[in-house]
Amino acid sequence: MISKTPGKKRKEPVESVESDDELAGAPLDGVLSDADDGSSLAAEDVSEGFDSEEIDNDEHSSDAESVSSISSFQRHADYKVTTDANGNERYEYADVNPVYDSDDSDAQEQPNTIGDIPLSFYDSYPHIGYDINGKKIMRPATGDALDALLDTIEIPKGWTGLTDPQTGKPLNLSQSELELLRRLQMAEVPEEGFDPYPDMVPYFTGVEEKMPLSSAPEPKRRFLPSKHEAKRIAKLVRAIKDGKILPYKPPEERDREQNQEEETHYDIWANEEAQEPHVMHIAAPKLAPPGYDLSYNPPPEYLPTGDEKKAWQQTDPEEREKEYLPAQYDALRKVPGYGEFVKERFERCLDLYLAPRIRKNRLNIDPNSLLPKLPRPEELKPFPTLCQTIFKGHEGRVRTAAFSPDGEWIASGGDDGTVRVWSLNGHQEWSARLSPDESVNIVRWRPNKDAFILAAAAGEDLFLAVPPLVNDATEKASRDVLDAGFGHAAHNATTDGNNVIKKDTPAKWSRPGTKLEEKGVLLKLTVRSAIKMLSWHRRGDFICSVSPRGQRSSVAIHTVSKHLSQIPFRRLPGLAQAAHFHPSRPYFFVATQRVIRCYDLQRQELVKAIQPGARWISGFDVHPGGDNLIVGSYDRRLLWHDLDLSSRPFKTMRFHSQAIRAVKYHKSLPLFADASDDGSLQIFHGRIVSDLMESATIVPVKMLKGHKVTSNLGVMDVDWHPRHPWCLSAGADGTLRLWA
Repeated sequence: MISKTPGKKRKEPVESVESDDELAGAPLDGVLSDADDGSSLAAEDVSEGFDSEEIDNDEHSSDAESVSSISSFQRHADYKVTTDANGNERYEYADVNPVYDSDDSDAQEQPNTIGDIPLSFYDSYPHIGYDINGKKIMRPATGDALDALLDTIEIPKGWTGLTDPQTGKPLNLSQSELELLRRLQMAEVPEEGFDPYPDMVPYFTGVEEKMPLSSAPEPKRRFLPSKHEAKRIAKLVRAIKDGKILPYKPPEERDREQNQEEETHYDIWANEEAQEPHVMHIAAPKLAPPGYDLSYNPPPEYLPTGDEKKAWQQTDPEEREKEYLPAQYDALRKVPGYGEFVKERFERCLDLYLAPRIRKNRLNIDPNSLLPKLPRPEELKPFPTLCQTIFKGHEGRVRTAAFSPDGEWIASGGDDGTVRVWSLNGHQEWSARLSPDESVNIVRWRPNKDAFILAAAAGEDLFLAVPPLVNDATEKASRDVLDAGFGHAAHNATTDGNNVIKKDTPAKWSRPGTKLEEKGVLLKLTVRSAIKMLSWHRRGDFICSVSPRGQRSSVAIHTVSKHLSQIPFRRLPGLAQAAHFHPSRPYFFVATQRVIRCYDLQRQELVKAIQPGARWISGFDVHPGGDNLIVGSYDRRLLWHDLDLSSRPFKTMRFHSQAIRAVKYHKSLPLFADASDDGSLQIFHGRIVSDLMESATIVPVKMLKGHKVTSNLGVMDVDWHPRHPWCLSAGADGTLRLWA
């Protein structure tokens, strides 16, 4: 054996290399130790690897072979033995090439890991090297001359006739490698499909241009510094000086951040690393938890009856509310398998795979914070809360009601064609039948207290009456106001220069007749269509009438002192519904079905068009201050308009289930009310301040119910007492009610 030869030990060169100062021999130590270990191991492996028949040779022959192999190893070793200065042996090795193919990670993995060691070192061994796991690579068996001849005759696929020096096996080439060799032999381009002579792409035109495409001179701005960049830099410098931008963090803060950074630990035994969910990831919605009906022993109320089972079985599967029928079992072990389990799991998988998901961002807002902070209704008293008096006497509906200017009397009119005057205690004091066929649609008192005049409209006739309920002086003054117009030159008709009488007059002024005059009805006006609305001017000399079917003459202004009627509009864009005078300015408001227009009577021009946004306006009223309006509509809405703010409604309120018939402001208190066909009145507190920066405060304080709904009609009209917080309502049930 090699280890038994005393003159050929490898430990002495190792010691000499370690003691050598010139080579600094760490890498050479490794090479020598590897070669020493490999040779000794190789010798031992040879003795263990051969069969017993091969080892039965003489020991001397094996020792001779070992000695010869060592001598051949020394002949082919890449070092030479010299003598150093001390007379000791010195081994000089060839330079090691640092560019090592086996260390290249991109190179193909070699089965033999001997590196640059020549294969001739392994000629005397049955193996030719070691694999990556340290196991021997045995030398492949070689055939005799007959096998070599057969290989040359029957050429296998990929045969080259070469031997791989690393493995000792025949070297076979693939079809692509053979094709590459063929291209190299034929002096062709190795890459397949490469065209060495492609068509020329004309990137530039071949036509020589005489003049440049653009000969404009370079602008001056290209040679001057940018002013915009200078402004941005100045802004950044100013921010740095002010401390708003910190270019560098203080050392203390950086040290604190570094200390606060947590050390990241990784679980090397975990199957998967925890990853942050994607930004667009939306978790699947969870299944609803099972209910009581899914219990194996549900309560009796969850079990279906026989009819319900039959109806469920007859219903199409797509239209069933549930995919199962609740069943009852007395023990859990008796529950059978669920037949729809696979189907439900499949549908759930389809939902997870195919159903799109969306994330809805819900605002977490307290609903109470969206509501305005309003005072409590108890703090806003006084306002009407209960019915004090009920007035009965009309036959049929009571269409209108009004308080007298002094607040002592109440006038009403209804479908029976009569106008009645009541005292506050509920007694009827005066009445007159204005028409046997037409109903009294509207009654209104003259606003001044110097005269006691009541205006009532029945059909196309407007009656002015002085009820005999006041003292003689007031009654005489009232009669003088009505009789003054008969002495005027133009009372019924006007004549032109040719003394031709114009018959087309807006209204006809006349006496109503002896019977009505005895009752106190002193004046009668006849217009062209039925009157639905009346409104007095604040001075008491003008009264306007509204006839929705009158077309051009739907709105007329009558002068009581002159017995003169005028039509202010040639035409109106729509059917007139109501009209009112401004309480302090020479303005006139006219409401059509959807728009309220404000006109200046002095300048005769349109001032403003108010758009409530309602489908059909039923009525409106002007605030005593003159800067606000309330509008009622048949589509159940009550709208508050601030004329100084906008032409659109400031506040829209819906408190009724039926149409709103009438709206009214209180003359002196911050109250207003509306009347609806649902038989109720809604009382509001509306506070207005002189500060234009503060809006009105509207608070609903009370809903008054008492009138009965008759033929889908409820409360027809509403009015306020001039001084007290008392409300008067006229109902379709034939009664009037005083609320206090």
